[in-house]
Amino acid sequence: MKIYFLILIIFLGYFPIIPQEKTELRGVWLTDVDSNVLSSDQNISDAMDYLASMGINVVFPVVYSEGYTLYPSKIMDSLFNAPVLPNSPFVNRDFLQRLIIEAHRNGIEVIPWFEYGFATSYNQNGGHIIAKFPLWALKDSTGKLVTDNGFDWMSAINPDAQNFMISLVMEVIDNYDVDGVQGDDRFPAMPVEGGYDSVTVSIYKSEHSGQRPPNNYFDASWMQWRANKLTQFLARLRDSVKSRGKNIILSCAPAPYYWGFQKLLQDSKSWVRNGLVDNIIPQLYQYNINDYNYALNTTWNDIGILNPNIFTSGVLLKIGSFVVGTNFLNKILDADRAKGINNECYFFYEGLKANYDSVGTFLKNNFYQKNALLPYRNGNSYRPKAQVQDTATIMVGNWSNYIRYRRQIMGYDRPVIHTSDTAKYADVVYNFNINSSAFYDVYSYRTPDTLWTKNALYTLYSDNDSAKVTIDQSDLTSKGWSQIGTVYLSTGYHSVLKLDNSKLESGKYLVTDAVMLLVNRKLSPDVISAVKNGRVNYQPLNFEISNNFPNPFNPSTNIKFSLAQAGNLSLRIYNVMGQLVKTIVDNVYKNKGNYEFNVSMDNFASGIYFYTLIEGNRQITKKMVLMK
Repeated sequence: MKIYFLILIIFLGYFPIIPQEKTELRGVWLTDVDSNVLSSDQNISDAMDYLASMGINVVFPVVYSEGYTLYPSKIMDSLFNAPVLPNSPFVNRDFLQRLIIEAHRNGIEVIPWFEYGFATSYNQNGGHIIAKFPLWALKDSTGKLVTDNGFDWMSAINPDAQNFMISLVMEVIDNYDVDGVQGDDRFPAMPVEGGYDSVTVSIYKSEHSGQRPPNNYFDASWMQWRANKLTQFLARLRDSVKSRGKNIILSCAPAPYYWGFQKLLQDSKSWVRNGLVDNIIPQLYQYNINDYNYALNTTWNDIGILNPNIFTSGVLLKIGSFVVGTNFLNKILDADRAKGINNECYFFYEGLKANYDSVGTFLKNNFYQKNALLPYRNGNSYRPKAQVQDTATIMVGNWSNYIRYRRQIMGYDRPVIHTSDTAKYADVVYNFNINSSAFYDVYSYRTPDTLWTKNALYTLYSDNDSAKVTIDQSDLTSKGWSQIGTVYLSTGYHSVLKLDNSKLESGKYLVTDAVMLLVNRKLSPDVISAVKNGRVNYQPLNFEISNNFPNPFNPSTNIKFSLAQAGNLSLRIYNVMGQLVKTIVDNVYKNKGNYEFNVSMDNFASGIYFYTLIEGNRQITKKMVLMK
């Protein structure tokens, strides 16, 4: 027996057992109602740290509520002269940008949630949307505006209303480095008594030889026709979302099918069967385990078995005075695990914190003891945690801790350092060890106060290149992580950022604190298929692109590329901050062959720009310099 035991040890030594990483969706909805988590930047930062500590890996923040966006929207400003929800904590601050930074810092994905969907207002006769666009109103068979549980609705079949909602979704995708977008029981949805507005009736008549829809809104064929229109809209929404990249997730959190189809015409069976969603989170909101089991079993049999890999249970933690008990929650997760379901999304954040964090602590200590990868990322950490250097690697000159009122001023994790020396050169340099070649957004941690310089000179280092950026540190509104720029870094040890006093004014202070790198997924969607076990997975390309010529240039340059086979192409120009500044072509079909574009930048300031050629789901980005 001893010999056999020794052989077993030797065998295991040569063939070690490698534990597999868990793949579970652990999501939380973040609301603007009955919660303060989104109302301040500090609350957001604290919340993301808290969620990361308990293993949450994706958040769904509300971005559309009461018929208004909660992020600054040019579309809403142009249509309603209201870029954000009036009289809200979101006026004059971009909460979504701050949330993305803090979530991605913690390795948490962000999927904005369009909660209001095709609802327009709450008991306001349609509110501002219907007041401006009366033809969008959802009408019942008597011609009245449809109101369901107090919510006023527009028609989800009206093409203009559909285009409006798609435009908001695409605005978020285009302006933010988000990981996906989400609809719910109002997006796409339509109360079953609706569909009698003039536009929907006209569409119905055109497809039914001039016949009007049945007056009985529960007529089976009439219900299915309207449900099919919502499904067709979802397919169109998916095409729009995926046009910006295969990695952008389309999520839906509908009502359970047995209720959602009958009341809201949500044919979630067809959505899953036709592959229109990347994950689906039915709202299984119940107050006792018997009702939860019924909702789970029925919904699983309706849609879960069609594609188990994308099914996630929507779990109610808190609403009004109700807070889930840990015993009840334990039974919910046991019921999920008995069906092989390892994915939950919780409504909503404050439920985790209720009763002295009892729910959050329970999940952390029982079901979420180990971190987990998201199941739709194919075993990869698509949003690896940020790299943070809380102290400079190299320091030259006279720097000291910032002391005010006899106490040190803390920054991200350590006391802030500063210099007021204008007689002798001073700088700090931040170095990073880069594990994956990609574009990285570079952030510095800001602690605004009095007497800071208006001319903080930063130098950003990309591979073999550098760029200088001057930042006004005296801006008292900018606290926390502030983006300096975007750089491309290959694997290895790099100097990434330098700050020096060459522009420092007399009597002012130059301040520095932690520096952070985040992978920019807009510029690097396929350069790395995030790192797993130290490996980098590269995607094959269908095209080649040469360096632009001339470079530097003024005011125009030529970009040449070749296609190995036909495909749809986009060519976009970004500034050093990673912001889209110009689109040369957008999703234009090109045959196999060689091409050349002349790009004019006559109305742009001198500086470094990046041009990105996109074909299908792959892209190449290169740098060019405009020098006037």
